[in-house]
Formats: sequence, C-alpha cells, structure tokens
Amino acid sequence: MPPPISSIMAQDWLRAVWSDGATIRHQWMPYEKISPYAALAVIAGEDQRFPEHYGFDWIEIRQVLDDLEAGKSARGASTLSQQVAKNLFLWSGRDWIRKGLEAWFTVLLELLWSKQRILEVYLNIAEFGEYTFGAEAASRRFFDKSAAQLTAREAARLAAVLPNPRRYRVDRPSVYVLKRQRWIERQMRQLGGTAYLDRL
Repeated sequence: MPPPISSIMAQDWLRAVWSDGATIRHQWMPYEKISPYAALAVIAGEDQRFPEHYGFDWIEIRQVLDDLEAGKSARGASTLSQQVAKNLFLWSGRDWIRKGLEAWFTVLLELLWSKQRILEVYLNIAEFGEYTFGAEAASRRFFDKSAAQLTAREAARLAAVLPNPRRYRVDRPSVYVLKRQRWIERQMRQLGGTAYLDRL
C-alpha cells in the first residue's frame, strides 16, 4: 500500500499551514505507471550502485572520508535507500541521532522491501520543488503531463534538482542545473538505458 504521507511531507505541510497557506502537491503513482526514464535518472544522478549495495555504498563512503582527510569540502554519500528512510520516517539535518536512526531504518527497508519497492517509494516521496513531492506531482507541475510520459531529458531535469530542490529549480534551471542535467543524461546512456532497471 502507498504510505499516506512521509515525515518530510508532514513537516512541510505544517510549515505551509502556519506560514503562507500553500498546499502540498503530491499524488501517488505505482512504479509501473512512472516513466522508466524517471527511475533511471534518479539512479544515474543519486546512486549508481543501487542494485548492488545493501543500503550503504561503502565505496562512496570511503571516497568521502578520503576527501575529508585531504581537506576537501564534505559532500553527501546517501543511497536511495537511506534517503527513503530519512524522508519517510525522520527529519532533515546532520545530527548523529538522526543518522543513527536513518541507518536502522535503512537496514529494515533493505531487509523487508525489494529494490523496486524502495525505488517506487523514493519516486513518490522525493521533493522536486517547494511543496512538490513525487514524480507525478512534479511532472504535472513542471511539464503539464503525467509521470508516465516523461522523456529522458525531462526526467534528467527533475533528477538534477534533487541535491537541493529548495535552492535549484526545475522551471527556472540555473547553469548548474542544466550542466547537471546533461551529466545525468550521459550517465543514463552509459548505464545502458532503461535496460539497466532489469537488474533490480
């Protein structure tokens, strides 16, 4: 069954009610009714080892630790599974309590759900713009079509804002977003196109 709401959506709903009266845009869509380009784009942009790992990408984590040791700025290494755990059950932030709970929920998700189910939930609860959650709501808002009709380019544009959908815009893409979109499109092709999803 679709989760009725995620923790992050609930927090945004409260913020909207008490501040500017905005409404949350969200419509659950089954995995089969979302363009495979959307699934491929979020994997290409966020977690290319998604089919292989068990919730934690130790290769990426090691790279982040090496970067920190070399004095480079910190960057995220969260997998799609970790992002689902955070968005569905927890809150934003970088405190250790939240990180510990995120790890626990990630292990549970990987034990109880298939990769396709994790990806389905991710595609339905990820934030693609202010008060806009899920591929269906984002597709309707930004492209005036259902998520089933998303092209590879449109899916890559949606995935390009995922690092920070409050800062980056789908409808008014910055140079960074356009550059990231092109990079995601290249990664989608290098992964082998939508046939890559057969590995899930």
